[in-house]
Amino acid sequence: MELLLFTSAFCGACTRTRATVTEAVRLVPGATLTELDVVRAPDEAQAAGIRRTPTVVVRDDAGVEVFRAEGVPTLPQVLAAAAKALPHPAAPAARPASPTPDESTRPITPVATR
Repeated sequence: MELLLFTSAFCGACTRTRATVTEAVRLVPGATLTELDVVRAPDEAQAAGIRRTPTVVVRDDAGVEVFRAEGVPTLPQVLAAAAKALPHPAAPAARPASPTPDESTRPITPVATR
């Protein structure tokens, strides 16, 4: 999972957001943080549809965006977004019910029809 932080040089809220996102990355195993200054990386900012700073984008391992916050998100918001980006274990396959010993040894009796 990747957390992208889009910032700008004179953005006071970016400092608070950086601290929040850095803490989230510390708490979430396997999470990475990429910070991009919109002035230094205008193509990436435009491709991501960034309209203001700070903006946090969370992507899952497939690169799919699962969360976006413009402004300063809270740590719980970022952690909830990170949870959406984590791979979900596959549901266990349904196992057919095992026959009880009586059912497995009982002979099948044909039913007479008229």
